[in-house]
Amino acid sequence: MKFLENVRKIPSTALLLLGLVAVFFLSLSIGSAPVPVLAGLFEWFTGQPGLNALVMGEIRLPRTLLALSVGAALGLSGAALQGLLRNPLADPSLTGASQGAALGAASVFYFALLPGLGVFAPLLAGLIGAGLTLLLTLWLAGSGRPALLLLAGLAVASISGAALAAVLNFAPNPCAMQELVFWLLGSVSQRGMAHLAFLLPALVVGFVLIWRQRQLLAALSLGEQVATSLGLDVQRGGRIIVLGAAILVGAAVATAGNIGFVGLIAPHLARPLAQNRPDRLLWPAAAIGATLVLLADIAVRLMPPGREIRLGVLTALIGTPLFIRLIWKMRREWL
Repeated sequence: MKFLENVRKIPSTALLLLGLVAVFFLSLSIGSAPVPVLAGLFEWFTGQPGLNALVMGEIRLPRTLLALSVGAALGLSGAALQGLLRNPLADPSLTGASQGAALGAASVFYFALLPGLGVFAPLLAGLIGAGLTLLLTLWLAGSGRPALLLLAGLAVASISGAALAAVLNFAPNPCAMQELVFWLLGSVSQRGMAHLAFLLPALVVGFVLIWRQRQLLAALSLGEQVATSLGLDVQRGGRIIVLGAAILVGAAVATAGNIGFVGLIAPHLARPLAQNRPDRLLWPAAAIGATLVLLADIAVRLMPPGREIRLGVLTALIGTPLFIRLIWKMRREWL
């Protein structure tokens, strides 16, 4: 009983971070070959040659850090958009950035663009695609309110999805289609530190843009008129939040493919810990999003060899029942 009382005194954010650290090291310890985590990390950091350093530094550590970064980006963007729209069903894909990133990467597979970049060609093309769709969304919305921005994003997402379907339909050969489909299903395997270095600047920019608007998110929980009366520019701040969320989602999709439902579910799991305040929801949602993607990737690696399910498929299979349960709960509250 005394232990439970001490646990209750620990802040919820600290517990989330402790859980994230535990799952992080658990991810490093799981693989086809038994490798001591601390010894492998030490050998890799000190530049010692050996199997432990190779497996830890070239395979497990990049995969784990990438899963953590992608999950945090999706969770943070989901929390920001739900707070901006005051809608618990808002999803990061509504910005159109994820569809634009997928279309950009698909163009690389289809047209063999940027051949000199090798494996980094889909990443750069995905970021360019996300940026172009974001510019189109902002142009379409004009100087409208945040809700209009998301409606414009939904329209651009539909156009990008239709173009992506056309690319799949006219794939030059079955191998190109298979490679494209596998990429779209989402995965953090077969990535290295260079992929993470490509992703991190975009994540930092997106995080800073959203974090600087947390005062607006707090005020919007009381309504747009209250936020305006406090001297906050709702339209400008809303555009900045949408921009930050689009950068986060576009970078995540460009690097790891489509990993769905994390940005929708993570804020709901974190909301009780933040007293339903959108400005306090950002950090917990990012931590829970990172933990969810790490756990999903661990589950992928524990499956029998040759039958490994893609990460995006697993998150969809897990997230869909949770989404249905959320809708059912909201339906009961509205009746």
